[in-house]
Amino acid sequence: MAVGRRVRYPIGRRAVTRAALLSAPTVLILGRPGLGKSSLITRMCVGLAGFGVTPIILGDLKGEHVALVEALNGNVVRLGRGKGSLNVLDQGVSMAAAARLTGQARQHLLADSLGRRLNMLGALVELNRRSAVTDLEEAVLVAALRLLDERHKPGDAVIADLIAVLEEGPDPVRRVTLSRDRDDRYREAVDPIEASLLALTDGALGDVFARKTTVPIDLTRPLCVELASIGESDTKLAAAALLATWTAGFASVDARHALADAGLEEPANFFCVLDELWRVLQASEHMASRVRALTRLNRQSGTSLAMVTHSLADLSGGLAERAGYVVAFGVPSSELDALETIVGLSQKERALLVGWASPPTFNVELGRESDPPGRGKALIKIAQRPGVAVDIQLTRAEKDLHNTNRRWEMT
Repeated sequence: MAVGRRVRYPIGRRAVTRAALLSAPTVLILGRPGLGKSSLITRMCVGLAGFGVTPIILGDLKGEHVALVEALNGNVVRLGRGKGSLNVLDQGVSMAAAARLTGQARQHLLADSLGRRLNMLGALVELNRRSAVTDLEEAVLVAALRLLDERHKPGDAVIADLIAVLEEGPDPVRRVTLSRDRDDRYREAVDPIEASLLALTDGALGDVFARKTTVPIDLTRPLCVELASIGESDTKLAAAALLATWTAGFASVDARHALADAGLEEPANFFCVLDELWRVLQASEHMASRVRALTRLNRQSGTSLAMVTHSLADLSGGLAERAGYVVAFGVPSSELDALETIVGLSQKERALLVGWASPPTFNVELGRESDPPGRGKALIKIAQRPGVAVDIQLTRAEKDLHNTNRRWEMT
């Protein structure tokens, strides 16, 4: 079944903000489960794809967007235990693009690739050991990553190779530790981060992130990275998989735009979906800064971004304030004051949001619960401007593609 027709339409980087309404092409979508957040994502993906914007679902933990991307003639990449791996040190896309560039553009892309790998390694370490990576450890990782880039072909080096560099202790790495040719001081400096890296090569994290990438990310078509094989209770692996997928996705987007800016590829725009944001932010107190660093370039890179979560309480570190606009489904009254610090709310808007959050009632005639009163109803808010209340009604084709109860119906 085909959904939407991709047409050539000149949606440039200025189109998102041409009316001076948005401070950034980023939307924060929040509301209680079951009210329609994923349905809204479906509608946005279909509509944008029709205008030539490529939807990218960077981490689908429930597999609910797979049918949509396949109907858009897109590509589905599956990761998880026994499914596939994503090497967090793989800079192949960036290096391939950098080889076609020159001057400042090349240097910028290489520096960005290094920064993204450093951010991802730091995030994995912090998820695993529940404590922050120190400044010294970051300096050690940077020196070691640069050596790996010199010694290995793009995409070949894995975490085990990084550990081998630290074990070897070459001069560029020793220099940043100030060990001054004393092995005992060098070991004291690198042993904690080396032990943390070793932990990443074992168990579930190692199976998914410490091996070579099985299927590289391809942005020539709509994309869904499916993570449904990761269990709901496996919070650490789920958070790590989402972060790794987001990192790889944004690295590929940046490389694509760098080539377009240099006139080596046709310009392109992307709509990136960061679903289940709360899973990453609740996994560790250090994750907000990692997500903030990961998404910092979306305005300049011609990429619109959707951040999807249940509650403002899930967010921290200024992530909510960075959104250009908010789409709020039903939220409890306890969240209204926090929401009002981001977008102004009138008394009528407050009443709408609380009413939409009401639980469903039991329908005696049907013998089941009625639909929640707020299902499909949302309030679009841009800064302090009056909100626009909408009722999302999916077409039959969209309903067939987006069925969050698919697994229950198959049993």
